[in-house]
Amino acid sequence: MTFQTIVFYVFASTLIISALVVITARNPVHAALFLVLSFCSAAALWLLLYAEFLALTLILVYVGAVMVLFLFVVMMLDINFDKLREGFWRYLPVAATVAILMVVQMVLLLFDRSMRLVGAVSPGAPAAGVSNTKELGRVLYTDYLLAFELAAVILLVAIVAAIALTLRGRKEVKTQIVGDQVRVKSSDRLKIISMAAEKDEPPSPVPPPAA
Repeated sequence: MTFQTIVFYVFASTLIISALVVITARNPVHAALFLVLSFCSAAALWLLLYAEFLALTLILVYVGAVMVLFLFVVMMLDINFDKLREGFWRYLPVAATVAILMVVQMVLLLFDRSMRLVGAVSPGAPAAGVSNTKELGRVLYTDYLLAFELAAVILLVAIVAAIALTLRGRKEVKTQIVGDQVRVKSSDRLKIISMAAEKDEPPSPVPPPAA
């Protein structure tokens, strides 16, 4: 057993255990932290497959942005997670069935007639001067260009729909109307009134004290 195989089993075991803790932990903050551990373990597996770009993207995007945002939302909102987890055991058989089907599909996808598992053979180190990012971009924008554009359109529609569904106008909230601010005139903001000057009256004499 080589050192690379040992490292693979260590990170794969960490990934599986942390993923199980994510769905079984009662504290949402602990679940989010174990999800970060799962992402880091998956990034290490990508590094073993010489996919540096995917590993760094997983760390920067999911761990650095998505999970930090999720932690902020969990800590700021007062959500009763006990009520949300009441139906966990009731839907466990359905979830287990779906998980088993997904595992079977992945095994069938990786299975090949000439070898036991395609993933069991290491891809080997890339040749000198070969850029993983360049090769990924070439494949993405040539062979999978249509699928990439469709995914971009679907994400754009989802963003617009989310903004349209969550945007609500409230009367009690004061907002700025940029058009009215641009069209404003000085006469609307400032009014000069001509007034006569006032003269100061001399102070009244103080009577002498009585003898």
